[in-house]
Amino acid sequence: MKMIIAVIQPEKLDDVKDALFNAEICKMTVSRVRGCGTQMGFTEHYRGQVRSVNLLEKIRIEIAVNDKFVNETVQAIVKGAKSGSIGDGKIFVMPMDECIRIRTDETGDDAIG
Repeated sequence: MKMIIAVIQPEKLDDVKDALFNAEICKMTVSRVRGCGTQMGFTEHYRGQVRSVNLLEKIRIEIAVNDKFVNETVQAIVKGAKSGSIGDGKIFVMPMDECIRIRTDETGDDAIG
């Protein structure tokens, strides 16, 4: 079992969801987050003041998958999120020790579905 965490541009969320749904991956958790990476933010003028914005809006997607779905999940995220520009995001694939479905007490691969 693996936990896949993707941090992407907000405007790419619909494209990533479509790519995941086309790959028959439909279970995910989506959160709005802020962060910075290579982009390093930007400066703007607001009411005569120069303001530095270095924590940019991003979308974090978390998907728990069985081992056989890791590659197709990662490829679907890349397909939907890639624009070729700095700031497209990152994907992290981490081992997951356990998963428990609360409703049925199922564990492991059965709990992920």
